[in-house]
Parts: sequence; structure tokens; C-alpha cells
Amino acid sequence: MTQKIVQDAEARMKKALESVQKELSGVRSGKATPGLLDTVRVEAYGSVVSLKEVGQVSAPEARLLTIQPWDKSLIKAISRAISTSDLGLSPTDDGQLVRVALPSLTEERRKDLVKLVSKFAEEGRVHMRQVRHDVIKDVQHQQKEGVIAEDESRRLQADIQKLTDKYVGLIDELLKKKTVEVMEV
Repeated sequence: MTQKIVQDAEARMKKALESVQKELSGVRSGKATPGLLDTVRVEAYGSVVSLKEVGQVSAPEARLLTIQPWDKSLIKAISRAISTSDLGLSPTDDGQLVRVALPSLTEERRKDLVKLVSKFAEEGRVHMRQVRHDVIKDVQHQQKEGVIAEDESRRLQADIQKLTDKYVGLIDELLKKKTVEVMEV
């Protein structure tokens, strides 16, 4: 039972880490990455779908993304979706392919992006601490009920703290990497 408590806590922390990774991948850095367009939604066939569902996104050059639609009739819809997204990008199309040239980031914009990245990382850390708090509270409650012995409760709390430190450290590493990536000229 005690192992299940630790496993459940780790699963929740892993989920929070994945959420932070997803948020960070959507933040634009100095170079083009296909993940930059993950948040773009395209109106196709009467519904709104993600860009990945209507075409293949690739980064053939450092500052260029290309979208090869599965259906050529969606090229205008894809261009419109990218233009109206909050990414500030201007796509061009040649009837076969949609190209998105990424302009260089200004120093001010880079600093704003670092603040945004830091905010995402802090939200992840807060979530990790919330998981730790919930689990430790549950362990203490079980100890009071007599389900878990006091020494087992202390060991579990120490294990949960180690787990929290590990995942907060992973978030800090992600933050450091993304900050370097964003500040790269």
C-alpha cells in the first residue's frame, strides 16, 4: 500500500512535468521547430482540428517552417489559421506548400519569452509542491487512523520529498535549456 502512494505521487508529478514540457515546446525560440505550430487550429471539413491532423509540419531551415497539407484544398485555411493565431507569423503559399518564415527575435521579445518560460516553470513547481502537500496530508491522515505506523509515515514523507526534489530539479533543467535556447541569437 505504501508503495502505491509513492507510485501515485510519481504519476501525478510525471503528468505535471509533461505539461510543462508541452508548454515550453510551444514557446518560440531563435530557431524553427515544428512544435511551434502545435497550438494552431485549422477549420477543415466543418470542424476545427489541429494543424498536425491536416498536414505535415517540418523545419527544413533554421528560420523556416513548411506545412505539406494532406489535402491541397486546405492550403488557404491553413494559411488563415496561422495568420490569425497569436504567434505573429505571416505564412505564404504556392498552391502546394505553406511556408512560414520566422523573423529574428528582438532582445526585448527574447526577454519577454524568458519571463513567459519562467512563469510556466514556476507553475510546474507549484503543481509539484501541491502534489507533495496532498500526499503528505493523506499519509498523516492514515497515520492518525492507525493504517500506517509512525516510522513508515516518516519514511514515506521523506520519499515524497525526494521525489518532489527530483521533479522540481527536472523542471529547473528544462527552464535552463529553454532560456539558453530563447536567448541564443
